[in-house]
Amino acid sequence: MIIKDHWKLRDFREGEAKDLEVASPLYDDYFWMSAEVPGDVHTTLMRHGLIDDPFYGHNDQKCRWVEERIWWYRTVFTLDEAPRPDDKMLLVFEGLDTFATVYLNGAELGSTDNMFISHTFEVSRELKPGKNVIAVKFDPVHAKVGGKAVSTFWSGFSKERVWTRKNQSHFGWDWGPPLLCAGIWKEVRLEKYDAARIEHVYARTAEVGEMEALVDISVELTSWDRRKTYSVLVELLDGESGEVAAVETLEISGTAGSGLSGLAFGMSLTGGTKLRVSKPKLWWTHDLGTPHLYELRISVHADGITLDKRSQKLGIRTLELKQRDADGKPAFTFMLNGVPVFAKGANWIPIDSFIGAVPDVRYSRLIDMAKAANMNMLRVWGGGIYERDIFYDECDRLGILVWQDFMFACALYPDYNRNFMDNVAKEVQQVVKRLRSRTCLALWCGNNENDWLYEALHASGDIPHPFYGEKINHELMPALLEQLDPSRTFWPSSPYGGNDHNSREEGDTHNWQVWHGNIEPRVFGEPQLQDYSVEGLSFKKFKEDRTKFASEFGMHASANLYTLQRNVPQTELVLGSAEMMNRNKDINHLKGVMLMEGYTGIPGNLEEYIDFSMLTQAEGLKYGIEHYRRNKPETSGALFWQFNDCWPGTSWSVIDYYGLPKAAYHYARKFYHPLLLTAEYTPGDAELVLWGVNDARETVSKTAELVVYGMDGRQVYARTFAAEIEACGKQRIAVVKLDDLLQGLDAAEAVCVVRWMDGCGEDNFYYFCDHKDMNFRPVNLNVQVNPEEGSVTVSSDYAARMVRLEMDEAWLDWEDNYFDLLPGQTRVIHVGQKEGKEIPWNTLRVSALNGASVALNRRQPVTE
Repeated sequence: MIIKDHWKLRDFREGEAKDLEVASPLYDDYFWMSAEVPGDVHTTLMRHGLIDDPFYGHNDQKCRWVEERIWWYRTVFTLDEAPRPDDKMLLVFEGLDTFATVYLNGAELGSTDNMFISHTFEVSRELKPGKNVIAVKFDPVHAKVGGKAVSTFWSGFSKERVWTRKNQSHFGWDWGPPLLCAGIWKEVRLEKYDAARIEHVYARTAEVGEMEALVDISVELTSWDRRKTYSVLVELLDGESGEVAAVETLEISGTAGSGLSGLAFGMSLTGGTKLRVSKPKLWWTHDLGTPHLYELRISVHADGITLDKRSQKLGIRTLELKQRDADGKPAFTFMLNGVPVFAKGANWIPIDSFIGAVPDVRYSRLIDMAKAANMNMLRVWGGGIYERDIFYDECDRLGILVWQDFMFACALYPDYNRNFMDNVAKEVQQVVKRLRSRTCLALWCGNNENDWLYEALHASGDIPHPFYGEKINHELMPALLEQLDPSRTFWPSSPYGGNDHNSREEGDTHNWQVWHGNIEPRVFGEPQLQDYSVEGLSFKKFKEDRTKFASEFGMHASANLYTLQRNVPQTELVLGSAEMMNRNKDINHLKGVMLMEGYTGIPGNLEEYIDFSMLTQAEGLKYGIEHYRRNKPETSGALFWQFNDCWPGTSWSVIDYYGLPKAAYHYARKFYHPLLLTAEYTPGDAELVLWGVNDARETVSKTAELVVYGMDGRQVYARTFAAEIEACGKQRIAVVKLDDLLQGLDAAEAVCVVRWMDGCGEDNFYYFCDHKDMNFRPVNLNVQVNPEEGSVTVSSDYAARMVRLEMDEAWLDWEDNYFDLLPGQTRVIHVGQKEGKEIPWNTLRVSALNGASVALNRRQPVTE
């Protein structure tokens, strides 16, 4: 039974009410406000008009009182009949955020202090036929941990958060506001069992051969009758045909037992078997093949009765992290079914400040957008949450690997405190058991940046004390993972490896030379220095990076204008206003200005800021990622920071809070294409090098074309080149001198396009000067709209830079956007709306960096 109806919510000040009185079934909650579960306090208050939207303006400051109060949830549910004497009734809370005390019919069942794990209570005696009352009290964070905060211990953004097993970014980060949520953020269920319950299933591919695969299955039961012998039926069905691919039966005896389960004093019993699967269909990332999924069914029986059953998706695949190449040199390459994977993707943060209220469909939309951008890996960053099941469901289904951090980030953690460590151990055990059978799960990572930042800041003299938290990811986690999931690599931290945990010589790295101006390389013991200058922050620094795996790097860009208009008062919608500054939670705003200064020039108004920041981000990521891909196999992955936003702010994201892509998202679809044609060129170079990069499992033979145009479309250079690129390889196709390309044309007035002649992929545009030094001609855009077909047709009289299409709606699905256009070239761009809403064609605006915006309205369906 899912308990989701009739929930109510109310706040109390400390000392205002006695707990047992509020928890009593007789307590009168008639005038409490209705609440949705799953959900949270803030969204409930917004729905009732009791707080203004915290994302609008500075409203987050107006609702700080919410986190100071005690909050109670109550509901009533009906039980048709009393449990039988042998029934075990379990009340399950999948997620409570965070310091909660749970009551049923006035009886205190227990307290919780960890948002990341589920909490189960055996309630057979406390239930009664008819109406039953659940009450849940949430204490404010400061009341539980405020006295423990040690001000001298290093912790970015908050001193309280390190004691709180809660979404760390709820305390604020450099891309989101501090909003300390509370509430029942996941599902609540009442479950009934007789004699036994399936606790966990661990399924992993042991071996894969051409004709047969071996799949190991482990089953953990909780038994309340140890006299029985349990028969467990294990079936693997082909997800496409429904045919049984393999079947085994194992017996698990309760006579020996394996210890108390901790759940109503049942016994924890385990057993295992091996499934032999003939002619297995393997699971691949979507760029390497088909992410085929089987259906695994587990059922437990005793005395001819089915006691419990479970079903889950399972892909057959081998996956390992190769840390040495054939010559024994350091590497960091994921091998999927024996094939080297170049990891292409981004870092994933919580998709909302108020996670409990987010519908599953928003996850589906975003992960589908990741696949559409040719991403094959997402990193679940360690300052957020272990994601909801829908996230891993979609990654399994769509063929996207997951780099999974544990939730520790940018801080020292109190590993000297036994209570805290017990809580962490319970968290790690439960999270690993929940996720370890996920086909998409590629890596466990202990934390985000703790090891690197501690060593660097300790060397700089900023942290004088020991590395608190080291025992978590260097002792506790590896010991538990060796026992619970030996099938995957555990990586202690990100970044990690080498002489400096951010060394380019081995392991993974976070390139914050770009944006933060870090001066690298450095070695252990040296202070971490920064170069805050136009040259020091420039994205051209990427070209110096020979990392094995770039797991974080990026730069800011503005949210789309529609997103800003919804959240910034009109009078403040100007560059440099207090409200616009509030959108950017990264303290040193000059970094973004200097990045633009070096490439686009400094913006003079809001429109230029949106345009220049988006172009700089897009071209900067393109510059870095194409470099990393050309550097394969020495470099084996590029996961930029960051994919999504939790609120409508200015950040490193490529998709803003309302699901509207920035320019960099559309660039990503091109620079992450499995068959990339790329030009290696930096303004000032005397030659251009043409490369082909092939991430597929087959050798490809292609013809590449390189064409140089003037601003008026006049062709000054054109040549084709034969290319044969080996599987998962690259080819240096051609080297062409700049003078030959330009044929006397001014470099500031030239447009270079490279493309595959068979139409594979999309045209790749390059310029021989930074944008600020280009001489683009003013363009006139011709725009035609066909609402029936959902399309916009755009052409231009001269070369158009970054053509942007926008309308006043969220979740618009543009086929392409922020694209360059050659003179005489016509692009037909289709658009949809992911929520099924009507497209507001009357708000369409089409512009280019070198062309004024063309606005349409209902009376003028076609504009030239």
